[in-house]
Amino acid sequence: MILVNEKSFRTLGKRAGMALVIWAIAVSLAGYLGWFTCLPGPAIALLVIGGIVGLLAFYYRNPGVKAFLSSIHPKYFVVLHLWRIFAGFLFLYYGSQHLLPERFVANAGYGDIAVGFSVSLILMLKESVGKYVVFHLFSLLDFAVAVGTGLLFTLLQVPLMETIATFPIVLIPLFGVPITGASSVIAIDILLRN
Repeated sequence: MILVNEKSFRTLGKRAGMALVIWAIAVSLAGYLGWFTCLPGPAIALLVIGGIVGLLAFYYRNPGVKAFLSSIHPKYFVVLHLWRIFAGFLFLYYGSQHLLPERFVANAGYGDIAVGFSVSLILMLKESVGKYVVFHLFSLLDFAVAVGTGLLFTLLQVPLMETIATFPIVLIPLFGVPITGASSVIAIDILLRN
């Protein structure tokens, strides 16, 4: 077990928070300026996968980060998924405007809404490791369906998938998905190790 003092935890937490803010600003700015629309569709898919893999590699290779995240109560890893309600409704809105493929909208939109609304239910249940593991497995299943559909449509170059590279919706695959996808894997790892 890695021992990390409280001051180190606070410093690590501040650095992690700052890194997330910088990441969000960078994706927002690049999206707003239209830089992602200049990339071929498969590049966006690689950025999504790279974001998830990068975060997981950072977690598994840094004992201090692992200790810091292990100190966080599991409910906060669940609460993080509340943003998916907004993301789901944004997908549905884009779908209603015929800006994204219908199948992708159904898979990503309704799945995100279901995961987001299940947060309250999970938090109301009796405290147990099992409820958190089930939640994160459900979250990962939804990501597999939604991201898998998005990746498939992107690789097949379905024309409406080009919209996913535009601002503001680009924040979902290039910021939200890597963070919450990796957080579910990390949460399961922490829960099963404790």
